[in-house]
Amino acid sequence: MNTKEINSYDQLIENIKDKERAYLLLYKNGSEQSECSLKNLSAVKDKDATVDVLLADVSTVRDIHPKYSVTTVPTMLEFEKGEFVNVLKGCHEPGFYKSFFENAIYTAKTAEGEKPQKRVTVYSTPTCSWCTTLKTHLKKNGIRFTDIDVSKDQKAAEAMQRRSGQAGVPQTDINGEMIVGFDKTRINKLLEIQG
Repeated sequence: MNTKEINSYDQLIENIKDKERAYLLLYKNGSEQSECSLKNLSAVKDKDATVDVLLADVSTVRDIHPKYSVTTVPTMLEFEKGEFVNVLKGCHEPGFYKSFFENAIYTAKTAEGEKPQKRVTVYSTPTCSWCTTLKTHLKKNGIRFTDIDVSKDQKAAEAMQRRSGQAGVPQTDINGEMIVGFDKTRINKLLEIQG
């Protein structure tokens, strides 16, 4: 993982334009949550240098957060091929960041000519046994996914509920199609999993 402090929106665009995936952590120096996020991010030991994490302190860099409607920090923005694709708010444990980036690395290493995998996001909570079953099923079948803990991310929980009309977990977003619960048959069909 590479980290680099940036000072402007123009610098952000310059740094992400040629990258398959890149991340920007917007933080505020001195804020307890921001310090937590920076500390936990730095605890992620990753020898693979394919993930770039840019850092911008909103106390001094004022032209980025308004462009992405960011009102609270810390907030991680995810970019794919220069385009904004995802937002992750708050401080997360090092293990969460590690799996978040491993998913990105795994995706970035997709072989040339290999059929691209659909974008998969799992909305879960740590105490949900069906969530664990679902994630185990996806991992067992080599499906890359982003896991969002809705017990820690209220905005993600609200967005999930708006999209599906349901508050329960697990929920899975497969290329924009929401699946409530562990509907193995439907998940297997959408992801072309045999068995």
